[in-house]
Amino acid sequence: MPARLRLDAIGTSWSIDAPEPLGDAVVDAIRARIEAYDLAWSRFRPDATIAPLARSAGEVRMPDESAELAQLYRLLHDVTDGAVTPLVGASLERLGYGADGVVDTGLAPQAPPAWDAALRWEGTTLRALQPLVLDVGAAGKGQLVDLVCDVLAAHGVRDVVVDASGDLRHAGTGDAGRPTRVALEDPRALGHAIGVVEVSGEAFCASAGNRRRWAGRHHILDGRTGAPVDEVIGTWVIAERAMVADAIATALSFAPVGVLARHWSFEHARMYAGGQVEATGRFAAGLHVRRVAA
Repeated sequence: MPARLRLDAIGTSWSIDAPEPLGDAVVDAIRARIEAYDLAWSRFRPDATIAPLARSAGEVRMPDESAELAQLYRLLHDVTDGAVTPLVGASLERLGYGADGVVDTGLAPQAPPAWDAALRWEGTTLRALQPLVLDVGAAGKGQLVDLVCDVLAAHGVRDVVVDASGDLRHAGTGDAGRPTRVALEDPRALGHAIGVVEVSGEAFCASAGNRRRWAGRHHILDGRTGAPVDEVIGTWVIAERAMVADAIATALSFAPVGVLARHWSFEHARMYAGGQVEATGRFAAGLHVRRVAA
């Protein structure tokens, strides 16, 4: 009988759907994997591995997943001309998004430091040349979804849907071989959808500032200015892995589709502030609203 595991972790709600209930050992392994990731990368935890870098320049050794995250972030940074960067942590805190939630600081946006002047990130080694508040939210949750899928596969659970509140991966044959249907929530109206897509053996991620908004601001910042992006209000991406889908969903707030498509394979939809929507692949077929050319 199909079963669903629900848990709260890294500040969001998770659901894991499998053909039958997951055993205690599997659930413990999932929780341990999520906790290890959070302990390494969370800018909200004073005991995190990256926490000392916020206080002073220095070097830390990160877990094995750091290597592919470093490569992805560097390429994202370069193809978006610095708009996507892991150095936005202090900019987010300045605007009021910190460990205690969100507050109105009344402060003007401030651009983060330039990558090459402030950071050396090679493999599992992170070296800050000055105090840095790192934030890997542009791809980190997607990577963690992939890592949880790896844990499940290692325990023999290969038919599964892992959903971390919008970052989703469908693995195996799923529910009797059927794909997972995902609604595209309208960022202008919570609870309403602009379309539906089906995901099978791949990942789906969405990005929008509507669910984390305060004092007229949101958490999707342009790394070149430190200010929230306002031209794009919602993005949705299907890719092979959740880490890539998550990263592209963020990058679509800043970069042309053609630039990103030179480096990654994906399908997408993107909504602009005026309500226009561009879409490719299944997104184009599944939209309930008028679209423009991608």
